[in-house]
Amino acid sequence: MSPRAGSAGPRTLAFVESPVQLLNVLEWAHEHALAREHEHAPGAGLTLVVLSPMDPMTRGQLRRMAELARDGGHAVRWEEARGGPMAPFQTVGGLTKMLRRADRIVLGDPFSRYVQLLLTITRARDLVVVDDGTATMEFVAQLASGERLVRWHRKGGRPGPRDLVFAPVSSVARRRLTPSEKRRVEIFSSMPMADPPAGVTVTANTFAWTRARFGPPRITKGADMVGTSLVETGVVDADRYLSAVQNLAKAHGATRYFAHRRESTEKLHRLAVESGLEIVRPDLPLELIARRGPVGRTILSFPSTVVHTLPLALSGTEVRVAVCDIDPAWLTENASPRAQGFLSGVTGTARDVHRLSAVTAATAVTAV
Repeated sequence: MSPRAGSAGPRTLAFVESPVQLLNVLEWAHEHALAREHEHAPGAGLTLVVLSPMDPMTRGQLRRMAELARDGGHAVRWEEARGGPMAPFQTVGGLTKMLRRADRIVLGDPFSRYVQLLLTITRARDLVVVDDGTATMEFVAQLASGERLVRWHRKGGRPGPRDLVFAPVSSVARRRLTPSEKRRVEIFSSMPMADPPAGVTVTANTFAWTRARFGPPRITKGADMVGTSLVETGVVDADRYLSAVQNLAKAHGATRYFAHRRESTEKLHRLAVESGLEIVRPDLPLELIARRGPVGRTILSFPSTVVHTLPLALSGTEVRVAVCDIDPAWLTENASPRAQGFLSGVTGTARDVHRLSAVTAATAVTAV
């Protein structure tokens, strides 16, 4: 059973914009509650603020995750943060008093302009960054090197007008996220952290809450595939991706394709027609879907967050996670110069997964 609200600490305010971020806040609260119970230290509340996006798929998953948070005793505040031109002003205005009173801020996306703006208001001495997928790896690297905060798939491009206008806010937010005598910074992550920034506390996310709350799953004989939004973010060519999915599914006998929440309807329709795969639109983050089951004995993925998180969520089961590298030929001409190196790093640092060679020879499997 998950700890009740109040065990996460005094006046803790968490901001999330995606289902994965919300899941990882619950994992963080669970981990810290266990530590506090051991120390017999009382807490005083966790309030989750959902800065809701407009995408229907993401909103649906966030509402399901919000229900799980409430079931765990946490307070949830839903903000229509993008519901019109005045929404950001109304949202920030409504949260200002809470931000100034909070002792600890938990956030899932330090690259978010919304979150960066909120960070300029808070006086909290404790800041916690929970995973927002593989972007956490890039955030840690940029924080350690003193670089400006830029998402990995955009790095290398020239700053646009909006970037220049927002630069002062981003600069303040970056200073807030840098530990000092007056400010403690924690990173709660399942991602590899080889060289964390000086002064930053790193806590491992083992998905203990997920394993306690769901499963173990029923395991089927076949294979499942995990979708990615690399096409939607402009990194991978759509035709190359669809061809790779078809070849990988055929080589490993996959029958189901779990769509990423950002994958376009048009691409998924084409994928279903051309590959024959059953397209599944999950109503929860994949870590919970897989843990709840049923799930294939093999889960196939391209480089993404799940190659780090699924082995943890499925620990103790017989499910094998296999990852297929991205061939450089699949990248678009607009892809960031760092794309190939970053994606290779995502795969190369994953633990407890099997690596697949290029899809053209996808039958060759070697253990990492």
